[in-house]
Amino acid sequence: MLLIGFAASTSAQNQSTGLTGQTKNYISTGMPILLTAPDAVAGGMGDVGAATTPDIYSAHWNNAKFAFIDGVGGLSTTYTPWLRNLGMGDMNLLYLGGYGRINDRMTLAGSLTYFSLGEIQSTDVEGNNKGTMHPNEFAFDLTYAMKLSDEVSLGATGRFMRSDLTNGQNVSDGSGYVTTKPAWSLAADLGFYWQHPIDNHQDVALGAFFSNMGAKLSYSDDDTKKEFLPTNLRFGARYTNEIDDANKISVMCDLNKLLVPTPPKTVGDSTYSKYYRNMTEYYNTGVVKGMFQSFVDAPGGFREELAEIQVSAGAEYWYKNTLAARAGYFYESTTKGGRRYATVGFGLRYNILQFDFSYLIPTTSFSSNPLSNTVRISLTLNFVKKSKKI
Repeated sequence: MLLIGFAASTSAQNQSTGLTGQTKNYISTGMPILLTAPDAVAGGMGDVGAATTPDIYSAHWNNAKFAFIDGVGGLSTTYTPWLRNLGMGDMNLLYLGGYGRINDRMTLAGSLTYFSLGEIQSTDVEGNNKGTMHPNEFAFDLTYAMKLSDEVSLGATGRFMRSDLTNGQNVSDGSGYVTTKPAWSLAADLGFYWQHPIDNHQDVALGAFFSNMGAKLSYSDDDTKKEFLPTNLRFGARYTNEIDDANKISVMCDLNKLLVPTPPKTVGDSTYSKYYRNMTEYYNTGVVKGMFQSFVDAPGGFREELAEIQVSAGAEYWYKNTLAARAGYFYESTTKGGRRYATVGFGLRYNILQFDFSYLIPTTSFSSNPLSNTVRISLTLNFVKKSKKI
């Protein structure tokens, strides 16, 4: 009943403002790299991960899954070429992660994400050489996960991040030059995970994950234009069936939404928004207030709020826990960026080593993806506790 009433009110607002809910109105944030899949496992399944089988990359998808991970510890690394489809050879994303089990209920984990934007030749508005820049971003986090029962776990993560896009150079903001600086922030993630065996061969799982909840990023001393972090809410579900001793298949789906305010929409000389009369008021919105308003502040009303939900789905098949095949799809509304792509991947496990590969295939001509037609590679070491001989 509440949703019906809300939809009716927003529909009336749309009619009064002339907005249809179909106009493009993108949400931008600082350090969007924090939402990029760091691994080739989820990268082969449409970037789905809130309730997938717990693995060493759980810090990015749902930290609570670490409490149910198999093994006593592990290390992982992933190399992701960036913009290879456009011929860029010096941009890449590197991920390093590891975990260690404290006991049967608790697990500690940590990870480092480093994004290099390569080498950029800087010039002023007249074309004069101002030197070479090496912009980069990184984030380091620590995670603690604990089982509350045989089926439920919670996770918490603390994260430090730094973004240096201009190496301190002066840049033009349209009205003059501004002295820039590296931006940094602290953030936290909270996760919930539930898995339930249906019988000896089937199980289901649900997950919820709040990520990147923290202070805004400031790239200059101008406090009126601080960038929101990509605060995010992810819900997911999984179904797994061990068909026999050799074959296992899982299917999963995620719903994903940025908890970032929707900026005002400008049509002609008029600005439309329920909460912000202009971009100055938008930038001055507090982080917590913005998170709550992100569910109801879209200028296009309820229809636009639904358009801000991204959907990803994937499937994974394992043969004798040795060879894996994966496929998935990611969908985003054209009014919010229009990213739509299919993914495929495979994995090979031998003893404690696991190699994973993924490949992204764009399915629309109007949107581009920095990972289009790119192979991602992950390497994982999983240490399993040896059983005692009787």
